Amino acid sequence: MANGSAKHIITLIKKDLLLEIRQQYTFYGVLLYVASTIFVVYLSMGQPEEDVWNALFWVIQLFVCVNAVAKSFLQDSKGRMLYYYSVAGARDFILSKLAFNAMLMMLMSLLSLFVFTVLLGNPLIHVLDFIGISFLGGIGLSLIFTFLAAIAAKAQQQAALMAIMGFPIIIPQLLLLGRIAKASFSPVLQAGLWQMVLLLVGLDLLIILLAVILFPFLWKD
Repeated sequence: MANGSAKHIITLIKKDLLLEIRQQYTFYGVLLYVASTIFVVYLSMGQPEEDVWNALFWVIQLFVCVNAVAKSFLQDSKGRMLYYYSVAGARDFILSKLAFNAMLMMLMSLLSLFVFTVLLGNPLIHVLDFIGISFLGGIGLSLIFTFLAAIAAKAQQQAALMAIMGFPIIIPQLLLLGRIAKASFSPVLQAGLWQMVLLLVGLDLLIILLAVILFPFLWKD
């Protein structure tokens, strides 16, 4: 049973990857959004201080995630969803979506960080640590918005519903990410850093658990 589920998840991830490769305008559209936004920031304020740099990075990551992940369920028609229903279970389907969007956001986080350091300078002292934090943050944002997109896809006003549900959930995570990321700008280890990292990981695991439990009810609709 476990092997069958793993095969279903891998097959569905490959399907999403092939769709992303065929629809390259989506990827390049998000990449253009990142580059243009950061370039406008550069023209407006040059190379900002590290606190502003950190805040801008996570705000832009938020909008990148909305643009990259929100389409997860909107591009699947009812006929295609019925086909998925016949070949895979609800748990395998939602886990494949969560995994694919997490990998997509890790790539977007790396590209965003590269453009940031080129245009806005590199105030980071611990670059590798910040890369790890950006991966962890990208995964967390993708999990939340994938779960919200699954719920909103069943409603008529998808964008409005995602904004309403996402705001109270995403703000605490952004604040937590900002505090964790500050450790990469300081030569001194921040007190309580690992507790905050574990809290963030716990929130991510909670989102995965909620998605696995609640998505089958939407799946049957």
